[in-house]
Amino acid sequence: MWKNKNIILIFIGEFIAGIGLWLGIIGNLEFMQKHIPSDFVKSLILFSGLLAGVIVSPIAGRWIDTYNKKHILLYAGIGRVGSVLFMLFALKYESIFLMICFMISIQIAAAFYFPTLQAIIPLAVTDEKQLMTVNGMHMNISALSRIAGTAFGGALLMITSLQTLYIGAMIAYILLFFLTFFIDIKEERRETKHSKKEKQRFTDIFPIIRQLPIVYIAVVLTIVPQLFIGGFNLMVINISELQHDPSIKGWLYTIEGIGFLFGAFFIKYAAHEKAYIKWMYALTCFIAFAQLSLHFAHIKWVSLASFGLFGISVGCFFPMIATIFQTNVPKLYHGRFFSFKNMFDRVTFQIVLLASGFLLDTIGLENMVVLFGSLSLLLMTYTMFRKKEELKSEGA
Repeated sequence: MWKNKNIILIFIGEFIAGIGLWLGIIGNLEFMQKHIPSDFVKSLILFSGLLAGVIVSPIAGRWIDTYNKKHILLYAGIGRVGSVLFMLFALKYESIFLMICFMISIQIAAAFYFPTLQAIIPLAVTDEKQLMTVNGMHMNISALSRIAGTAFGGALLMITSLQTLYIGAMIAYILLFFLTFFIDIKEERRETKHSKKEKQRFTDIFPIIRQLPIVYIAVVLTIVPQLFIGGFNLMVINISELQHDPSIKGWLYTIEGIGFLFGAFFIKYAAHEKAYIKWMYALTCFIAFAQLSLHFAHIKWVSLASFGLFGISVGCFFPMIATIFQTNVPKLYHGRFFSFKNMFDRVTFQIVLLASGFLLDTIGLENMVVLFGSLSLLLMTYTMFRKKEELKSEGA
């Protein structure tokens, strides 16, 4: 794997992109805190970027399956660099409108970049048996870039101006753009324009998902970790208030992060293709248990254990799910599928975020986690019974 130039470039690029992303996120939060007093208005601005990404996802999916994937990465890189210019002008003129332009443009670029990256990884891997390892490493690098990006961004914010943060993000995106030039992926020959028009429809992916039981199950079960991730920050704040301990926030993030790194390392040795479905159900149970156990979040060791269990579980879950998608969905549909998945995750995240805020205000953390944990078990039970006959027919 380490002799594969394309994989190394993808890993380095992902780390650099993650640094740029988190520098931008920290800058966004600081800018909004200074200029936007209303939390509701802040959420609307964040939602505007999400909505733009969701709207362009069907177009992105068709383009990824139709045109050269490396070129799409390059154009998405140009879009990222250009989007930072909006934010630099927003700082100069203290303009909320220009910040919204930044949010929309950066999310549109991401809607093209991330699905393309997911579609390129299986093309870059010479042996499909390495996919689990590559996906695990990819997840770990994303986690490390988050840690490094937040630490670097926080330090910069203390010693320099907000503008420097965005200049740092722009430099990271420029480096990523130049790294992309060195990626050399051999793609299958493109079809004629006529056949492209016949086949490159975004909606074609839905019957494909329905026809592949393991993919359908995996898509549905990805809702389970989203029920935890969507309200992650809000839960951390509530746990801190329950325990009257501000320092617990840092410990919860740390424990979850370490657990994630361990899980992504562990799963590549533990799981085999024939056991993927069993692993999915087992990990879903662990995630549901982590949610349910937070009913006792007022006890410090319980909350730490819950977040640690969740971190390990999703560290195993996400690389395995990515491998299932990359190996089971036909490569002809990878662009549209990963664009759909990106859109699905974004919408689910926002729904869970809004629901978490509402439920925390109305029924409290202890009851909310029981509700989400029960819903997770129901989703698992649904897929287990709904697809039982299809899986038997395929010998899974």
